[in-house]
Amino acid sequence: MGKTLAGSLTRGGLWLAACLLATAASAQTGSEGLSPTLSAIKKAHSVRLGYRESSPPFSFLDQSGRPIGYSLELCEAIVEEIGVEVDDANLKIDYVKVTSDDRIDAVLQNKIDLECGSTTANAERGKRVAFSPLMFVAGTKLMVPKGAAISGAADLKGRTVVVTKGTTNEQAMHAVDKKLSLGLNIVTAPDHEQSFQMVNDGKADAFATDDILLYGLIARHKAQEYFRVVGDYLSYDPYGIMFRKGEPQLSAVVERTFRKLGSNRDLVPLYNKWFTARLPTGERLNVPISLQLEEAFKAMDDSASANN
Repeated sequence: MGKTLAGSLTRGGLWLAACLLATAASAQTGSEGLSPTLSAIKKAHSVRLGYRESSPPFSFLDQSGRPIGYSLELCEAIVEEIGVEVDDANLKIDYVKVTSDDRIDAVLQNKIDLECGSTTANAERGKRVAFSPLMFVAGTKLMVPKGAAISGAADLKGRTVVVTKGTTNEQAMHAVDKKLSLGLNIVTAPDHEQSFQMVNDGKADAFATDDILLYGLIARHKAQEYFRVVGDYLSYDPYGIMFRKGEPQLSAVVERTFRKLGSNRDLVPLYNKWFTARLPTGERLNVPISLQLEEAFKAMDDSASANN
């Protein structure tokens, strides 16, 4: 468990992640030559975006209860490109709340068209849904009270750890528990906000989730003097926008959106808007872009100058 996230990102691992995130399956049907999702969007004149309430800075609510965030802004760019594809420049956006536990089913059951949250693209999920190109790289860490004598997973022996239901972090903690024979009491909460509150209320000794989400929640609650993020990375979590599998046309639209953003040099400024600048809700994360993500964004640049 002592390896750093950067150390685990071999070329092979990055290639696998890239392949996963760009996954699209085969056949497509639909009226007017459009794939099923695009055909339904054209008919409804609207796109349904799945959002999360407490995944800052990816997808969360502002002071007026409006969904905002990095992932939603990427999804809104995809909506523009969908408008080009279906020849409708005035597509309406319908925001649909999802949770970590029901987000995949929301895609599979046609309740949303794009899931705009903080979702890890892995091999298991890639069998059921498709993902956009890489938009972020995270990993499981622990949030603990500042005064607690906990610096990593090994210090949690016999203690209670909360994870958010339906996340890859839940799987990561069960794997760590088994590997280190910690005898953990692993409990679940419905969303990240409730997981955070369990530690805040003393009902759990640690909250295990992606490090960036922990930093976001601590900043949002202005709780830097009360909590800290500790430990080595317990998982590797590449994020992507999720959508239905088996629609190459939709996958191509999503890919094209990222390549346009990359070629216009919009991806890094968009990242900085949400991760280094002050958020609309007032807090600032100060999380500079990682080398891995910066390289992934460069790979999206198809402009002539990128090849000079």
